Amino acid sequence: MWSDESRFQLHHADGRVRIWRKQHESMQPTCMSTTLQAGGGSVMVWGMFSWHDLGSLICVEQRLNSTTYLSIIADQVHPIMLMAYPNGDGFFQNNAPCHGAHIVQELFQEHEGDFTLLRWPPQSPDLNPIEHLGGEVKRAIRQLVPQPSNLTELDSAIHQAWCQIPHITFQHLVESMPRRIIAVLKAKGGPTKY
Repeated sequence: MWSDESRFQLHHADGRVRIWRKQHESMQPTCMSTTLQAGGGSVMVWGMFSWHDLGSLICVEQRLNSTTYLSIIADQVHPIMLMAYPNGDGFFQNNAPCHGAHIVQELFQEHEGDFTLLRWPPQSPDLNPIEHLGGEVKRAIRQLVPQPSNLTELDSAIHQAWCQIPHITFQHLVESMPRRIIAVLKAKGGPTKY
């Protein structure tokens, strides 16, 4: 199982909005873009997946810290790992700094016979295939007409897009892991095509 958290902005606030217009149309309302202070807010979610299935997406109300992550591990990861790997032969990928907190590590040690905690280097998007699922969700949301207009609609759109990711998509990501690892080793930890 691979896991990660992702933030989704309600409105893209990077300042790069392009509007195509003819020279005489510059002051027409249809050729102007309105601005929005602070981007309208965002939704942060935590999710996990394996070859077999997508896990639930958990809305993270605040910054993901060790206490929040501890509850996610206890309420989500442990039960799902027991169900998916009843013989204790599953691996769980884990890498953010709050994942290494003492209280989180104690919980992992308490359940070490239920699954193996896979040590993972921090800041390794080239190795974490769940990054691609976040991209799938973002692309699906960008294609929505109309776009979500508030955080409740955005949250709903995120969950709907997550549930619609085809099995073949995340199975291909799992199948890509040997190639990813070889590419990272060949690049000596540098950037890869993944």
